[in-house]
Amino acid sequence: MTSPALPAEPYEPGVPMPPVATARFAIGEVVRHRLFDFRGVVFDVDPVFANSEEWYEAIPEEVRPSKDQPYYHLLAENEDSSYIAYVSQQNLVTDESDEPVDHPAIGGLFDGYARGRYMLKRTHRH
Repeated sequence: MTSPALPAEPYEPGVPMPPVATARFAIGEVVRHRLFDFRGVVFDVDPVFANSEEWYEAIPEEVRPSKDQPYYHLLAENEDSSYIAYVSQQNLVTDESDEPVDHPAIGGLFDGYARGRYMLKRTHRH
């Protein structure tokens, strides 16, 4: 019996792998933007930037975050509306209000709210 062939190296030997940032926030956690007045619940996390280049270039250069950090998809709200936001880790902090987020999509993804976080519905866990 022969053993299966090993996969090819995913990188060139001797070239250091880029650092991998660890996500600070989990799915279901309620967070607040560090600079702008909105908050939201995390429903997805990208380990590095994964949006369009056009979206990224639209951010003013003096406040444009690095691409090599986690980015969070939020069901967000402010005083005027609810919407989907895509935010870099450096611009988020834990929301200390212990108030639920008022977004119409929450019921489709989450069951219940306790201690500053939403519980993901079983049908969305993997």
